[in-house]
This record gives sequence, C-alpha cells and structure tokens, in this order.
Amino acid sequence: MECAVIVTYQCNARCMMCNTWRHPSLKEEEISPEVIDRIQGTYKRLNITGGEPLLREDILDIVEVLNRKTCRLEISTNGYFTDRILKVAERFPNITFRVSVDGLPAAHDRIRGLKHAFDHALRTIIELKQMGIRDIGFGITISDRNASDLLNLYHLCAGLDIELANCVMHNSFYFHKHDNTVEDFDLFREKMQQFIEALLQSRRGNLRMKVKDWFRAYINSGLLNHMLGKQRSLPCGAATDTFFLDPFGNVLACNGSDESWNMGNLKDASFEEIWRSEKAEQVRQLVGNCTKNCWMTGTAVPAMRKQPWVPISWVLRNKLRLAFGKEVCI
Repeated sequence: MECAVIVTYQCNARCMMCNTWRHPSLKEEEISPEVIDRIQGTYKRLNITGGEPLLREDILDIVEVLNRKTCRLEISTNGYFTDRILKVAERFPNITFRVSVDGLPAAHDRIRGLKHAFDHALRTIIELKQMGIRDIGFGITISDRNASDLLNLYHLCAGLDIELANCVMHNSFYFHKHDNTVEDFDLFREKMQQFIEALLQSRRGNLRMKVKDWFRAYINSGLLNHMLGKQRSLPCGAATDTFFLDPFGNVLACNGSDESWNMGNLKDASFEEIWRSEKAEQVRQLVGNCTKNCWMTGTAVPAMRKQPWVPISWVLRNKLRLAFGKEVCI
C-alpha cells in the first residue's frame, strides 16, 4: 500500500486554490509520532504532507518513525523553511523532497500569497542538490493561472536534472474548496497538451528520468481527461491500495472526496482493527460508487503498477504518433 500522512493543517502560505490555511489544526490536537507509528506494514511509498509539514516542531521524530516503514519516504513542502528542511536532509539523506511551486516567480508568489516564495523554494532545491540529496524536485498544481509557465518550469527542472511532479486543482473537503474552476479552458488545454508532448519527447540525458517523463505524460493525460469530465482510465484504489492519515489520527480513504470518508481513529483502535472494520468496508463502497473521477498521483501511480500494460501501451502508441507527425491521442 501507499499512505499520505497529513501531519498538520497549519500553513504559512495563502494559496488561491486551497483554503486549508483558513482551517489550521491546533498544536495540541495534532497526533504525536507515537500515534503515527501505529500504522502497520511496510509501504511502497509514504508521503508526509500538510498544510506545511515543516511547521511541526517534532518533524525529525515523525520522519524517523515513518522512514522505518518504507523504502521511499517523501516530504511535500512549500520550501519556505530552508534551514529546517536541510536539518531533515542532513539526518535522513535517503528521503525524497518535493517542493511546491506554482509557476515562475511572479505567478508562484501571486498564487501562493507569499512574498519571495519562489526564491525560498529555489534556494531549498539548490541547497538540497549541493548536499547531494538525489531524489528532489518541484511539484506544481496546474490551473489556467499558471499553465503558461508550465513548459518553462519543466525545462528549468530538466536543466537542473530534478523531477517535476504535478496535479491539477481539485475541489474537496481537504482543500476546503468547492469553487475551483478553470476559466480559460482553451489555454489550459493547449498548454497541457504541449506539456504532454514535451514529456513524451523528453530530452533528458538521464535514461531513468527520461522514462519517468514518458509515464508522467500518461499521468497528465489522465489529469486532462479529468478536467474534461471523462472517466478514469484505471480504477481508483483509495481505501484499498492507498489511504490518508489526518492530523487528528483519522484513517481516511483519500483527500479528493467532498466529505471526509473516515474509517476509524488510531487513538481508539489498532490499524488492523480499523482496516478490517465494517466502517472501512462501508467507505470502500463509497469509493466504488464515487463519480468524481479524481486523478491524483496518489491513486494513479498504484493503479498503474497494478495494470502496467495500460500506461505502457499508451506511451508506445503516442510516441509512434508523434514520430509520424500526429497529435497525441489523449
């Protein structure tokens, strides 16, 4: 399985597409590393997220607990607290860092509502790279507000030889948003298609990164299809292959639903009891009947691993189309 641990709802940013910062968790309400340690199993991937996770004063203890449970521990951060991030990297140089940016400097600072936010994010990446941390990259939430920066940001990442993860803005309980809309959809679609083609024609020198770009193109085709209102190409594994742990100890199906689909609380029961409970089965039924067709990396990648022939065939088919001068078939 894969799991995202939301360690806090506190955030220093004021993002346009997310109102979590308006609903911060209280420090005394947030679960301790000891409670977080109650999630059982060895995970393919664990993600530490928020809010802004570096606002947790005990972030090093949280990382220590979760790093034992996975071969890949990732921290999603806005990169503002560079010194705190570097302390984590010094102690745990094997973990992954994804620094959120929402375009080049002007767009990023405007969308994040945080002065000099891009400068902090870039400095964090440069410092991590100088330290020799291998798995680092930016992550962007795409909308029509920043779509015009998407290709340039990708080329910046390719030049720095770092990753570029991405999603599109969503509406859900997690973001406290239900009015996120793309106003200039023609621009959004055009820039997304250009981005998908650039990923399929990746010019990275590193073969592993090049191949990852190809399959990220498939992920982005799913994101575009989601925005077009189309069905997911692969079934959602929320509450089966993946789950979220919120700052209060609740085991949640995902972060994309309109309401919080809670399977139980680690303060009241063991993870095994929660995972096999009747309440968890009821949540899985909700997931099975869900019509939102969300397409987020957290559910898309595990689905791709379960049915690898689907993304592989898509990549091969569309690389051939590009080779013969045809458009990508989304």
